[in-house]
Amino acid sequence: MSQQRELRNALGRFASGVTVVTTQRDGNVLGMTANSFVSVSLDPPLVLISVAQQAHLHAALTRAGRYGISVLAEHQKDLSSHFAGRGPDNVDFRFRDHAGIPLIEGALAHFVVTVTDSHPAGDHTLFIGRVEHFESHEGRPLIFHSGRYHQLENESVSYRVQR
Repeated sequence: MSQQRELRNALGRFASGVTVVTTQRDGNVLGMTANSFVSVSLDPPLVLISVAQQAHLHAALTRAGRYGISVLAEHQKDLSSHFAGRGPDNVDFRFRDHAGIPLIEGALAHFVVTVTDSHPAGDHTLFIGRVEHFESHEGRPLIFHSGRYHQLENESVSYRVQR
């Protein structure tokens, strides 16, 4: 096994939530699944996403300067796979608009963000942005760990694999 694959496997041991990052370009919605979403600061309210420089969303984020983040619920696994380019094309979902930014209906949390800074980092760019709008809803999160989706069994730390 290559050292890069071993590193990927080790990084996969960190469980994370799953988000879909969205923006608009020329009237079209673009989106991608990302679990590289981090809170940076509460005052001012800043968040960070990491986007591969070859990703279709990279150039759109650079031009648009704004993006949305939808934190997915456990029932949105197919939607996550769809936006990761690995799932079915016929996933049933709807966007709703907030100040020109598309957000996924049914998500646990939404953020509308304006890019304040970007930093090239290897083959990715770190986009830091100021939160313009946020909201959250009750529900159970979609969890990603060791290359698979999981669900919380209860409000404690344990979880089960979702197939």
